[in-house]
Amino acid sequence: MAARQRLGVGIIGAGNISSQYLTAMKDFPVLDIRAIADMRPEVAAKKAAEFGVKTKSVDDLLADPTVDIIVNLTIPRAHVAVGLRAIAAGKHIYGEKPLGVTFAEGKQLIAAAKKKGVRVGSAPDTFLGGGHQQARAVIDSGKLGTIVGGTAFFACPGHEYWHPDPAFYYDVGGGPVLDMGPYYITDLVNLLGPVKQVQAMSLTPHKSRPIRSEPKKGQMMPVKVLTHVTGTLQFVSGALIQVTLSFDVPKHSHVPYELFGTEGSMLVPDPNWFGGEVKIAKPRAEEWDDVPVKLPYADANYRSLGVADMAHAILSGRPHRASGELALHVLEVMEAFATASKSGQIVKIKTRAERPAPMAESLKRGKIS
Repeated sequence: MAARQRLGVGIIGAGNISSQYLTAMKDFPVLDIRAIADMRPEVAAKKAAEFGVKTKSVDDLLADPTVDIIVNLTIPRAHVAVGLRAIAAGKHIYGEKPLGVTFAEGKQLIAAAKKKGVRVGSAPDTFLGGGHQQARAVIDSGKLGTIVGGTAFFACPGHEYWHPDPAFYYDVGGGPVLDMGPYYITDLVNLLGPVKQVQAMSLTPHKSRPIRSEPKKGQMMPVKVLTHVTGTLQFVSGALIQVTLSFDVPKHSHVPYELFGTEGSMLVPDPNWFGGEVKIAKPRAEEWDDVPVKLPYADANYRSLGVADMAHAILSGRPHRASGELALHVLEVMEAFATASKSGQIVKIKTRAERPAPMAESLKRGKIS
């Protein structure tokens, strides 16, 4: 009997991000899109028509025996509830970030999957992109020596300037830490290994904010989350990385992040994207030197690369890279920002996530190894 070459994929959640997934999934032959579902059937139907896929109810999708993986693109507060339903139906799950709104519910999701014998994967998968894999190759080569420190910086005036319905970014489960933190912290774990402890401080300067984008321009949104957070991550390796995540900065000139080693420094691409420039500089160098990005998945938006990697891993029996364990570690670190800022104490991280295996194999061959 021939080995399976593809896995059936069902998508739950037909919001903005689903378009990026549906577009990118076409580049991965291992993914067979069976249908898309949403609690708003008319929204799912519109998305299905746009991308030429079928639509089903959530119940019918979960009951479909041809669906192996559920891709959960719901809002953050629904990630765990929907994930638990998919696990109960015997499906592997891959969800948008964050894994859950709290570390406690993230642990519940991972425990349920282990008991059922299915896999959990989670965005972000941008760390699998060529730019970030090239940065990792530089670190692994030893060119920078031992990584001592670095800075990771995300700041903007708020998603209300562009998103058509931004209120959930300021509700429980939103904020810059849970929204943007996964990109930075996941990539840092990919580059440096697990986090040991966290210290932080925070601000929430506005109790409510106006929507500045159409179609809800002028409506007020209550703010229930921290919107300006800064702190330091100490990694098990010893490296100290200063992190700022904010929705309260009109404009800035910081690079997304840079790492400092005993033998050199490196500019790392924006972890919200798969590609970008990698630059290094030796001590007292006047200029940064470009590092050619030779690894694949750097030239486009490949959101679903993590799903494809998980599908290949299921078929071959190897670990997948954007794993639930990695996402749970990142979730614990992100929750520690709030805990540390409120208590004024350093928070020790209990979970340990191994660095995912580096990427190989070209997209042109439709494989990921």
